[in-house]
Amino acid sequence: MRILAIDYGKKRTGLAVTDPLQIIANGLCTVATTDLERYLLDYVAREPVERILVGWPRQLNGQDSENMARITPFVNRLRKLLPTTPVELIDERFTSVLAHRAIIESGLSRKARQNKALVDEISATIILQGWMEGRKN
Repeated sequence: MRILAIDYGKKRTGLAVTDPLQIIANGLCTVATTDLERYLLDYVAREPVERILVGWPRQLNGQDSENMARITPFVNRLRKLLPTTPVELIDERFTSVLAHRAIIESGLSRKARQNKALVDEISATIILQGWMEGRKN
């Protein structure tokens, strides 16, 4: 079964997923946040998902960022829509910074680096990869 990670945003949301053996984290796509719940329900109907990880936006001092006011209701709805699938909040501090750095280091053009959807998808992948590494330790 796959693990799915979500980098939830006000306008768009990045998604990443493991392979069925949970060895590799891959970017899946970026979805308009208004279409997210429908997309997730369709995805889970097609692919077995063991758990869903949602990025938990926190400030450096450990307090929740303002986006948490949107994430909490989303997580509550998701838990009702998919009651047999665990939904976990995962600290996402620095994922956007790491995503930007990964894009720069990949050698993409300046125009490609401005693609915010790509940053969201890579951020979701970083959330997922971090969770997988934490599970190994």
